[in-house]
Amino acid sequence: MFGSLGGYLIYIAILMIIPLWAQSRVKNTYRKYSQVASSSRMSGAEVARQILNDNGLYDVNVEPIKGQLTDHYDPRKKVVRLSEHNYYGHSVAGAAVAAHEVGHALQDAEGYSFLRFRSALVPVASFGSNMSIFLIIGGILLTMTELFLAGIVLMSFAVLFQLVTLPVEFNASSRAMDQVISLGVIRNDEERETKKVLDAAALTYLAAALVAVAELVRFILMYVMMNRD
Repeated sequence: MFGSLGGYLIYIAILMIIPLWAQSRVKNTYRKYSQVASSSRMSGAEVARQILNDNGLYDVNVEPIKGQLTDHYDPRKKVVRLSEHNYYGHSVAGAAVAAHEVGHALQDAEGYSFLRFRSALVPVASFGSNMSIFLIIGGILLTMTELFLAGIVLMSFAVLFQLVTLPVEFNASSRAMDQVISLGVIRNDEERETKKVLDAAALTYLAAALVAVAELVRFILMYVMMNRD
């Protein structure tokens, strides 16, 4: 796959161009719709609070956090944190992001299987992400296929984490759309704009998964070639 120039160029494209394009798409889409006020005139904090209350999650707090696109849900502290622009703003983008993060709170409350699996993977995926490359480099320098293989195994856990993240994020976005529509946070003509924001954000996770898989495949092929030699 990566032995030819064409294959190598495809690999470089996956590794660099796709993530950069995805990040650019997210920023541009968010910037555009953060300037469009929602018809409900609800702030991101109000959107999050209404969805939480409507689903009986009164114990989940909503807090502002500094930075742009730093929004996230903290399952340990049961807190939805929204970047200040989304927390206080009244934009379509802010409503979409707030609803998405609350989508994770809904997943947590019902014990969504993929979210639980991803949470269980965090320790081993983090360790694998940090240590795998050292084992792989050591395997190459010392010509030890066993060390190289150990690095691949550790890396596979980090890749698995990226893949499991996809259904978690897509499901949270699906829940977000259902909630903002059913609660009347957006009008029918705003559904398309809201979906664009959610879809753009999903691209970053898809790009990260593609890069992770490409890296893993490359090292697997290198391992196969080492064994042949």
